[in-house]
Amino acid sequence: MESELFRNTIETLPETVLRRAVVQKEQSALLIIDMQNYFWGIAEPILSNLVGAVGACRKAKVPVIYTQHGYNDPNTDSGMLGQWWDDPIVVGTKNWEFIPEVAPQKDEKIIPKMRYSAFYKTDLEAYLRDRGIQNIIIGGVMTNICCDTSARDAFVRDFRVFFLTDGTATVSNEYHNATLQNLAYGFAYLKRCQDVIDAMNPIT
Repeated sequence: MESELFRNTIETLPETVLRRAVVQKEQSALLIIDMQNYFWGIAEPILSNLVGAVGACRKAKVPVIYTQHGYNDPNTDSGMLGQWWDDPIVVGTKNWEFIPEVAPQKDEKIIPKMRYSAFYKTDLEAYLRDRGIQNIIIGGVMTNICCDTSARDAFVRDFRVFFLTDGTATVSNEYHNATLQNLAYGFAYLKRCQDVIDAMNPIT
Protein backbone atom coordinates (compact mmCIF):
# COMPACT_ATOMS: atom_id res chain seq x y z
CA MET A 1 0.00 0.00 0.00
CA GLU A 2 2.75 2.44 0.91
CA SER A 3 4.60 2.27 -2.41
CA GLU A 4 1.28 2.66 -4.22
CA LEU A 5 0.57 5.82 -2.23
CA PHE A 6 3.96 7.17 -3.22
CA ARG A 7 3.48 6.29 -6.88
CA ASN A 8 0.02 7.86 -7.03
CA THR A 9 1.28 11.06 -5.48
CA ILE A 10 4.23 11.34 -7.85
CA GLU A 11 1.99 10.78 -10.86
CA THR A 12 -0.38 13.57 -9.85
CA LEU A 13 2.34 16.18 -9.42
CA PRO A 14 3.88 18.10 -12.31
CA GLU A 15 7.65 17.89 -12.52
CA THR A 16 7.91 21.59 -11.72
CA VAL A 17 6.20 21.04 -8.36
CA LEU A 18 7.94 17.86 -7.26
CA ARG A 19 11.29 19.08 -5.98
CA ARG A 20 14.12 16.60 -5.73
CA ALA A 21 17.05 16.38 -3.34
CA VAL A 22 19.33 13.67 -2.04
CA VAL A 23 19.10 12.59 1.59
CA GLN A 24 22.52 12.93 3.19
CA LYS A 25 23.87 11.49 6.42
CA GLU A 26 25.70 14.65 7.34
CA GLN A 27 23.77 17.24 9.37
CA SER A 28 20.63 15.07 9.34
CA ALA A 29 18.29 13.62 11.94
CA LEU A 30 15.33 11.25 11.74
CA LEU A 31 12.29 12.59 13.60
CA ILE A 32 9.76 9.89 14.54
CA ILE A 33 6.38 11.43 15.38
CA ASP A 34 4.06 9.87 17.99
CA MET A 35 4.59 6.18 17.32
CA GLN A 36 2.62 5.30 20.44
CA ASN A 37 0.19 2.52 21.31
CA TYR A 38 -2.72 4.94 20.97
CA PHE A 39 -2.07 5.03 17.21
CA TRP A 40 -1.35 1.32 16.74
CA GLY A 41 -4.15 0.73 14.23
CA ILE A 42 -3.00 3.62 12.05
CA ALA A 43 0.73 2.96 12.44
CA GLU A 44 0.77 -0.80 11.87
CA PRO A 45 0.98 -0.65 8.02
CA ILE A 46 4.17 1.47 8.14
CA LEU A 47 5.93 -0.27 11.02
CA SER A 48 8.26 -2.43 8.94
CA ASN A 49 9.23 0.55 6.78
CA LEU A 50 10.07 2.69 9.79
CA VAL A 51 11.95 -0.13 11.49
CA GLY A 52 14.20 -0.28 8.44
CA ALA A 53 14.75 3.48 8.32
CA VAL A 54 15.41 3.73 12.05
CA GLY A 55 17.86 0.84 11.95
CA ALA A 56 19.75 2.34 9.03
CA CYS A 57 20.03 5.73 10.75
CA ARG A 58 21.24 4.15 13.97
CA LYS A 59 23.88 2.17 12.10
CA ALA A 60 25.03 5.34 10.33
CA LYS A 61 25.15 7.29 13.62
CA VAL A 62 22.42 9.65 12.42
CA PRO A 63 20.38 10.88 15.41
CA VAL A 64 16.91 9.38 15.83
CA ILE A 65 14.58 11.67 17.77
CA TYR A 66 11.13 10.73 19.05
CA THR A 67 8.10 12.76 19.99
CA GLN A 68 5.68 11.46 22.62
CA HIS A 69 2.28 13.11 22.76
CA GLY A 70 0.44 13.23 26.07
CA TYR A 71 -1.19 15.32 28.79
CA ASN A 72 -0.61 15.29 32.52
CA ASP A 73 -4.11 16.67 33.11
CA PRO A 74 -6.24 16.96 29.95
CA ASN A 75 -8.62 19.33 31.71
CA THR A 76 -5.91 21.93 32.15
CA ASP A 77 -3.10 21.35 29.65
CA SER A 78 -4.73 20.08 26.45
CA GLY A 79 -5.96 23.45 25.17
CA MET A 80 -7.91 23.41 21.92
CA LEU A 81 -6.89 19.81 21.26
CA GLY A 82 -8.83 18.83 24.36
CA GLN A 83 -11.90 20.52 22.93
CA TRP A 84 -11.36 19.08 19.47
CA TRP A 85 -10.73 15.44 20.42
CA ASP A 86 -12.62 13.51 23.10
CA ASP A 87 -10.06 10.77 23.79
CA PRO A 88 -6.85 12.37 25.11
CA ILE A 89 -3.58 10.54 25.56
CA VAL A 90 -2.70 10.68 29.26
CA VAL A 91 0.94 10.53 30.37
CA GLY A 92 1.80 7.24 32.06
CA THR A 93 -0.96 5.17 30.46
CA LYS A 94 -0.51 2.23 28.09
CA ASN A 95 -1.72 4.35 25.17
CA TRP A 96 1.03 6.89 25.89
CA GLU A 97 3.81 4.29 25.65
CA PHE A 98 5.78 3.71 22.45
CA ILE A 99 4.99 0.90 20.06
CA PRO A 100 7.70 -1.65 20.96
CA GLU A 101 8.96 -2.28 17.43
CA VAL A 102 10.06 1.33 17.01
CA ALA A 103 10.62 2.40 20.61
CA PRO A 104 13.59 4.67 21.33
CA GLN A 105 16.81 3.33 22.74
CA LYS A 106 18.07 4.62 26.08
CA ASP A 107 20.40 7.21 24.57
CA GLU A 108 17.91 8.62 22.04
CA LYS A 109 16.17 11.93 22.50
CA ILE A 110 12.46 11.98 23.43
CA ILE A 111 10.48 15.18 22.93
CA PRO A 112 7.34 15.31 25.12
CA LYS A 113 4.68 17.36 23.37
CA MET A 114 1.12 18.52 23.95
CA ARG A 115 0.30 20.10 20.59
CA TYR A 116 0.50 19.01 16.95
CA SER A 117 3.91 20.52 16.25
CA ALA A 118 7.06 18.86 17.61
CA PHE A 119 8.48 22.38 18.01
CA TYR A 120 5.69 23.96 20.06
CA LYS A 121 6.99 24.69 23.59
CA THR A 122 9.67 21.98 23.33
CA ASP A 123 13.47 22.04 23.19
CA LEU A 124 13.60 20.38 19.77
CA GLU A 125 14.92 23.36 17.84
CA ALA A 126 17.66 24.06 20.39
CA TYR A 127 18.61 20.38 20.39
CA LEU A 128 18.95 20.38 16.59
CA ARG A 129 20.83 23.68 16.41
CA ASP A 130 23.29 22.61 19.09
CA ARG A 131 24.22 19.60 16.97
CA GLY A 132 24.42 21.44 13.66
CA ILE A 133 21.48 19.51 12.22
CA GLN A 134 19.99 21.14 9.13
CA ASN A 135 18.08 18.26 7.52
CA ILE A 136 15.05 16.66 9.20
CA ILE A 137 13.60 13.37 7.96
CA ILE A 138 10.03 12.97 9.22
CA GLY A 139 8.10 9.74 9.76
CA GLY A 140 5.29 8.60 12.05
CA VAL A 141 1.67 9.50 12.60
CA MET A 142 -0.57 11.12 11.63
CA THR A 143 0.44 12.25 8.14
CA ASN A 144 -2.04 15.12 7.94
CA ILE A 145 -1.88 16.35 11.54
CA CYS A 146 1.24 16.10 13.70
CA CYS A 147 3.63 15.04 10.91
CA ASP A 148 2.33 17.75 8.58
CA THR A 149 2.36 20.48 11.22
CA SER A 150 5.86 19.54 12.35
CA ALA A 151 7.13 19.53 8.76
CA ARG A 152 5.72 22.98 8.08
CA ASP A 153 7.06 24.29 11.37
CA ALA A 154 10.51 22.89 10.56
CA PHE A 155 10.45 24.51 7.12
CA VAL A 156 9.60 27.99 8.40
CA ARG A 157 12.47 27.61 10.87
CA ASP A 158 14.75 27.08 7.85
CA PHE A 159 15.35 23.35 8.23
CA ARG A 160 15.47 21.21 5.11
CA VAL A 161 12.58 18.74 5.37
CA PHE A 162 12.37 15.22 3.94
CA PHE A 163 8.95 13.60 4.40
CA LEU A 164 8.54 9.83 4.30
CA THR A 165 5.65 8.89 2.04
CA ASP A 166 5.62 5.25 3.15
CA GLY A 167 6.81 6.00 6.68
CA THR A 168 3.85 8.19 7.61
CA ALA A 169 0.23 7.14 7.97
CA THR A 170 -3.23 8.48 8.76
CA VAL A 171 -6.87 7.43 8.75
CA SER A 172 -7.40 7.44 4.98
CA ASN A 173 -5.51 7.40 1.68
CA GLU A 174 -7.35 10.58 0.70
CA TYR A 175 -5.95 12.55 3.64
CA HIS A 176 -2.52 10.98 3.19
CA ASN A 177 -2.18 11.81 -0.50
CA ALA A 178 -3.62 15.31 -0.14
CA THR A 179 -1.08 16.09 2.57
CA LEU A 180 1.82 14.74 0.52
CA GLN A 181 0.82 16.91 -2.42
CA ASN A 182 0.57 20.03 -0.26
CA LEU A 183 3.92 19.37 1.37
CA ALA A 184 5.62 18.68 -1.97
CA TYR A 185 4.28 21.96 -3.29
CA GLY A 186 5.52 24.18 -0.51
CA PHE A 187 7.44 22.52 2.29
CA ALA A 188 9.20 19.18 1.86
CA TYR A 189 11.01 16.70 -0.34
CA LEU A 190 9.06 13.45 -0.61
CA LYS A 191 11.08 10.30 0.06
CA ARG A 192 10.47 6.62 0.68
CA CYS A 193 11.98 4.78 3.62
CA GLN A 194 14.12 2.82 1.18
CA ASP A 195 15.63 6.11 -0.02
CA VAL A 196 16.74 6.79 3.54
CA ILE A 197 18.11 3.28 3.96
CA ASP A 198 20.08 3.62 0.71
CA ALA A 199 21.43 7.04 1.74
CA MET A 200 22.61 5.69 5.08
CA ASN A 201 24.32 2.74 3.44
CA PRO A 202 25.69 4.03 0.12
CA ILE A 203 27.10 1.52 -2.35
CA THR A 204 30.78 2.19 -2.86
